[in-house]
Amino acid sequence: MTAKTFELSPGYAISRVIRGGWQLAGGHGAIDRSQAVSDLIVTFDAGIWTYDCADIYTGVEELIGAARLRLANERGLAAAAKMKVHTKLVPDLERLATISRDYIRGIVDQSLRRLKTERLDLVQFHWWDYAQPRYVEAMGWLNELRREGKLRNLGTTNFDTPRLAEILSAGIPLVSQQLQYSVLDQRPANSLAALAEENGVSFLCYGSVAGGFLSDKWLDVAEPGTPLENRSLVKYKLIIDDFGGWDLFQQLLRALKAVGDRHAVDIATIASAWVLEQPRVAAVIVGARNQAHALANAKIMDVVLDADDRARIAAVIARGNGLEGDVYTLERDRHGRHGSIMHYNLNAGRI
Repeated sequence: MTAKTFELSPGYAISRVIRGGWQLAGGHGAIDRSQAVSDLIVTFDAGIWTYDCADIYTGVEELIGAARLRLANERGLAAAAKMKVHTKLVPDLERLATISRDYIRGIVDQSLRRLKTERLDLVQFHWWDYAQPRYVEAMGWLNELRREGKLRNLGTTNFDTPRLAEILSAGIPLVSQQLQYSVLDQRPANSLAALAEENGVSFLCYGSVAGGFLSDKWLDVAEPGTPLENRSLVKYKLIIDDFGGWDLFQQLLRALKAVGDRHAVDIATIASAWVLEQPRVAAVIVGARNQAHALANAKIMDVVLDADDRARIAAVIARGNGLEGDVYTLERDRHGRHGSIMHYNLNAGRI
């Protein structure tokens, strides 16, 4: 590992900042397809050459596939090969009871077509409901596809500690888990980090800037009312509430601002750099709506926090409640505050 790269599996290196794809999907405003492809290539040139997407992110695999094809046409196959693309496989909630090998294969083949590649770099598997116990079997089918050469690496998304242990015990060769991790939410450290350490699993972290709340934009701003602009802000406002409320959140922003001023970067950059320092973290996944955001995100990999920086941030975190429980447990309660805003059947009609 270097400050800017991480070897996720033998011979497979990624950039420590990953360009997220969620903001290119529906619900975040209109997307200019040509401009989006150009922005993805600007991200590549800035040193962020790993990308995250999902079968359920409408149109995003196709956009990244178009960027990869453009790189190949304009700069050659070597440039296109440097682009690493991680996708997710998210079976619909209503399909879990009847999930089949053919269903899993169909989604993988769809991602291969969309991404214009013969082998997926990393497939990250998500499962909505543990009451449907076939996630280990489904992971086994994915592992078959790995052995066939259709995908290189296997990972998971948002599994808790007992279920991740179950998957690992079944002999599934996981290299990573994608999960939420931030100065507001340190649930991965509660128990999952120890299991990951024992089994060589690395964390790929989303939510490091809490949907944009951890930014200069929200410093010294009154608590927003409802409705919020998009579902992402709704989700992370709940995290802020659980962390300790708006006043404590403002104290955290002021601490991050003070650290950022020392390093001549903004609040969001410091928040993400803090996550990169946590145990088992390989990379942070950050969104970008334009080229300026992409260039700013590259600076995350240049920040080296010192003891005073860490102490200033830790002092505010210590005053918070801390989010209790395991990874994604709050979000799995479909009747609770966090789970009730989730969308569970996003592949319906697409395959």
